[in-house]
Amino acid sequence: MRILILQHIKIEDPGFIKDLMIKDGANLTTIELDEGEKIPNDLTKFDAMFCMGGPMDTWMEKDYPWLVEEKKRIKEYVVDLKKPYLGFCLGCQLLGEVVGGKVVKSNNPEIGMLSIDFSKNKDTDALFSKFPNKITSLQWHSYEVQGLEDNKNVTLLASSPETKYQIFKYQNHAYGIQFHIEVKDTTVNEWGCVPEYKSALEEQLGANALEKFDNDAKVNMRDMNNYSNILYSKFKSDILKI
Repeated sequence: MRILILQHIKIEDPGFIKDLMIKDGANLTTIELDEGEKIPNDLTKFDAMFCMGGPMDTWMEKDYPWLVEEKKRIKEYVVDLKKPYLGFCLGCQLLGEVVGGKVVKSNNPEIGMLSIDFSKNKDTDALFSKFPNKITSLQWHSYEVQGLEDNKNVTLLASSPETKYQIFKYQNHAYGIQFHIEVKDTTVNEWGCVPEYKSALEEQLGANALEKFDNDAKVNMRDMNNYSNILYSKFKSDILKI
């Protein structure tokens, strides 16, 4: 199993899911785009692409010119090659833009342990059919995907009060997940050291909010790890057919 991982900041990797992949002996190729690493020319040799979060936004191409190439390669992989893709947070938004949506500033940022409600489409979905109808997971975003309603290749799987496209899929092989179930015990404190994340957190939840956020995340960690286990297991069996 060869997995290509696109990262936009070193501390934001596939987390708990990465641990599961390593335990499985997966061959992981991590491209640190923010450090100037290049996406391999031949994408056909990879069984799946994971695209992670980051402190930048999809529209910041002048500040992060590598975003232009990244979008092209995601489109090549997902639309042209029709190969399996999982995108988290920024990775979700990049997929949304690639398949014709728009990434816009949310009316209210979602930061904290918040609820996500699944649609009825969940019941027959390859990845999420075993999930409960409502989950609580870690959110840390101020932008969201919109405008996918007219794309017949897109299926809405889950929403929250603030964000319609919390989970969507393109055809049956590419998924955008706006929230973070891949987190580990160390995640909140590590991300709290990133200036962009810290300022968004304090603006939304007040000064010294990091400790409470960390505690709330740890209370829900067992559930999130369990969801990651289900997601990864179903991704292997139903998408990768392993």
